[in-house]
Amino acid sequence: MASLVVVGSIAYDSVETPFGKVEEALGGAATYAGIAAAYFTEVRMVGAVGNDFGKADLSLLESRNIDLAGLDVLPGLTFRWSGHYGYDLNDCRTLDTQLNVLADFRPNLPKHYRSSEYLFLGNFDPALQREVLRQAGKPKLVACDTMNYWIEEHFTSLLETLKGVGLLLINDGEARQLSRESNLVRAAEKILGWGPRVLVVKRGEYGALMFRREKGGGLDIFGAPAYPLADVLDPTGAGDTFAGGFMGYLAGTGRSDRHALRQAVIFGSVMASFTVEGFSLDRLKEVTLTEIEIRYQELQRMTRFDDFAQPGEKILS
Repeated sequence: MASLVVVGSIAYDSVETPFGKVEEALGGAATYAGIAAAYFTEVRMVGAVGNDFGKADLSLLESRNIDLAGLDVLPGLTFRWSGHYGYDLNDCRTLDTQLNVLADFRPNLPKHYRSSEYLFLGNFDPALQREVLRQAGKPKLVACDTMNYWIEEHFTSLLETLKGVGLLLINDGEARQLSRESNLVRAAEKILGWGPRVLVVKRGEYGALMFRREKGGGLDIFGAPAYPLADVLDPTGAGDTFAGGFMGYLAGTGRSDRHALRQAVIFGSVMASFTVEGFSLDRLKEVTLTEIEIRYQELQRMTRFDDFAQPGEKILS
């Protein structure tokens, strides 16, 4: 089992959906990704919180398979975000963002983190992502996330970061914006020419697509649905949870071949399905390994289909 370094935001979120609301709930990219990944492997977290960070929240992180040597407690307030969802839970309206201590945070990897074989860079300044890469030694696999702001305002810097990244995890809108292509296949072709060998496009309730450049130059495409749910309460953090489940599985197995990557997509979808069933970490933090295995097997059954003809049968009339 290899360790996974997760670098990103730790936040207090205030969220309202048609099904309820929470105020000042623990969130942030590193939190969701770290807790999801910790079901599969040891996580080494890098982030910053203010001196207002709650003891119960710190205890929750400490109770998981998470090394917090890279967590800086700085004078000031922890990052805050608030958002509102309507009945279309794919569409979130940000109401307020307060960077607080995150505005001046500079990631610093503790010495024992620098030998980690797997690294996930959450959504933050691409220049700082490259600073982490300079500290990280030679990881077996580096994955990163980004968002529309960095794509629009720091495009050249982001392209420089992608040169050092093996895997990019973004949503479909970001993939189109980054590539300036409306078609996701064309978008993948372009993005994979900039450095990453794998692109995972998160599509919310519609699942995920993975594009992988094969040795011969061809494009290997894998698609998986989201796990179907009757009750979806809050999609906040689902994408980060997907990334955590995805990278946690790879680090836990120590593999990143074609088969492991496809399995990782399914585990990412499974972990994200738990997050959206509750607000904040309410559901994700209570998940059992048995539940994870059951949902993986159910997705496997849902997506398995037979050949359209048996040997000797006429295919089409």
